[in-house]
Amino acid sequence: MGSGYYQTGEQRAERVNDLFAAIAPRYDLINDLQSFGLHRWWKRRLLQLAAVKPGDTALDLCCGTGDVAFALAAAGAHTTGVDFSAPMLAVAEARKAQGHGRGAEVGEPGSLTFRQGDALHLPFPDAHFAVVTISYGLRNLASVEAGLREMWRVLKPGGRLLVLDFGKPDNAAWRAAYFAYLRFAVPVFGRLFCKNAEAYAYILESLQHYPAQRGVDGGLRALGAPDPRIVSFLGGVMSINVAVKPPPG
Repeated sequence: MGSGYYQTGEQRAERVNDLFAAIAPRYDLINDLQSFGLHRWWKRRLLQLAAVKPGDTALDLCCGTGDVAFALAAAGAHTTGVDFSAPMLAVAEARKAQGHGRGAEVGEPGSLTFRQGDALHLPFPDAHFAVVTISYGLRNLASVEAGLREMWRVLKPGGRLLVLDFGKPDNAAWRAAYFAYLRFAVPVFGRLFCKNAEAYAYILESLQHYPAQRGVDGGLRALGAPDPRIVSFLGGVMSINVAVKPPPG
């Protein structure tokens, strides 16, 4: 199944925005269903790798409904969650207002702020954040390279950049089985719970055009990251790219 949501060029941001507006109310439910709840473990691993310290400044880009942003704040970081989608941010704000994860996940009052913004044109100065994370968002940007450059720009020297997203397994047979799951099973969840199969057919279509963990690793090296890491799950089905920004010179 093809997706009417996948576009290239100038229409990319508009169509991605339409997609998330359509699925925002059921986004968290379908994440649990399609990943069999594993996305929660992958996000916990992301937080472990982020090694946040109390008082750090953290940016969670393409924050969606706020899972990672809440956890960064819980670890003691002064956290900003940024997303292009107003409906997704509305869900995040509602969760915050309801005291989502009070104490255990939200952290100290005032440590978490959500704001609407463009990942390719961030409204922050250079070297502003000690930690920058993006989960399931880099794949949706009009330019992966430009997105990495902008995240690298706002990251402090010595800071950590982490990218969690769908991967492409190196093993051809396993990759084919995984892509078959994304092609045939995942859109069924979209049809049943969002009345929108195309929104979830988009995952495979966008992944096929995405450089995935190997390409992101190459992009981080091109930016000057020394020895970036790839942390893979389930044979490369999911991955986290980790890089530390070196000091100037």
